[in-house]
Amino acid sequence: MSEPPDHDGLADGDSASRLLRDRMVARLLASELLATLSFGIIAAALGWQAYARTGDPLTLGLIGLAEFLPALILALPAGHLADKLDRRYVTAAGDLGTIVFATCLLVDAALGDTRAWPLYIFAAGLGASRAFASPAFTPMLAAAVTQRALPRTMAMSSATWQSALIAGPLLGGIFQAAGDVTPYAAAIVAETAGLVLVLLVSKRIGTEHKIDTGTPASLSDATAGLRLIIATPALLGAISLDLVAVLFGGATALLPVVARDILHVGEVGYGVLRAAPGIGAVLVGILLSTRPIQRKVGPVLLVAVAFFGVFTIVFGLSTNFALSLAALSLLAASDMVSVFIRSTLGPLLTPPALRGRVGAAERVFIGASNELGAFESGTLARFIGTVPAILVGGVASIAVAGIWYLAFPALRKIDRFEEIEPADASNL
Repeated sequence: MSEPPDHDGLADGDSASRLLRDRMVARLLASELLATLSFGIIAAALGWQAYARTGDPLTLGLIGLAEFLPALILALPAGHLADKLDRRYVTAAGDLGTIVFATCLLVDAALGDTRAWPLYIFAAGLGASRAFASPAFTPMLAAAVTQRALPRTMAMSSATWQSALIAGPLLGGIFQAAGDVTPYAAAIVAETAGLVLVLLVSKRIGTEHKIDTGTPASLSDATAGLRLIIATPALLGAISLDLVAVLFGGATALLPVVARDILHVGEVGYGVLRAAPGIGAVLVGILLSTRPIQRKVGPVLLVAVAFFGVFTIVFGLSTNFALSLAALSLLAASDMVSVFIRSTLGPLLTPPALRGRVGAAERVFIGASNELGAFESGTLARFIGTVPAILVGGVASIAVAGIWYLAFPALRKIDRFEEIEPADASNL
């Protein structure tokens, strides 16, 4: 006998308020809020403490590299597990890993350690944990609603994520001022609550598109998501655009240097700077959840990436705290538009049974654009200086938007979300 419906049928409605009255959607978004809040607190504390231990911007780059490598190595098995097993348990396992390594950071800080290398190990553990949690979580959101409600749901998810990235780094800075241990304790509490909420999601949502062929896993099966991305120009263009643009525009990775050496603000000021990107992003996320983009989806994505580069340049040139906050907010607002479009295109272009593996492959791209981008920014800052490194990133982002306009006509021609059909996976 099939499981009875686990929601009230509200996910078909047009309004954000009706979606939030769906119990499963509300639990998933609350879990995302708490997990991202934990991530923001840890990221702020880890960046501040790493730079304080060495005084070298390259340390920030190595932290980013340590987080990225596990995502790269584990992408295929994580995606396969997300499609083969109950996605609730895969996500919960990733959350549990985050709790374990946040606890390691707490103990390391409590012992008064001043070495940098333990932080690289714990950062790698955090990266591995997120490699499993991310590709399993997003398909559950897609399974909880109809295709009609998906764009609005993804906008709400993006707004939720960005709201946590406002509060998380700000709290991280405040907790950091209270001591090196406090941020990690708060992050553990938030992550634990998020894990519990994931386990309260219905079995139907966790297993609706589970692969159960009875055949052993194969390399071809595990790489199906990556091959679908490569074979679908619009999907490849959207994901790779984010990869390359943010890879060279990772200004936020250098915020500890900017806060200490350029703007001369302390821990709380650093926390405000870390939170500033979320302010612009969440405002745009709220707007998109009430008025999603209706037309010219592809061109809007390309323009948003170009504006991301413009405001990155403004941030790089700024020596004023208020102007830096404004630039960070605006570059994140631009990025939010691209995140919303990409996160909506992914599920719409992907057959449900492949969403976990596509999400895992996409996580490598996103990890590259964030963690590997942090490595690029930190390394470049080490050799040419912080400000030139930020400016190079901004110019590169603008150039990438122009190149992708010419290279991916399938992407720039996308008009309405409603017209998108899943890609044909029969020949993979």
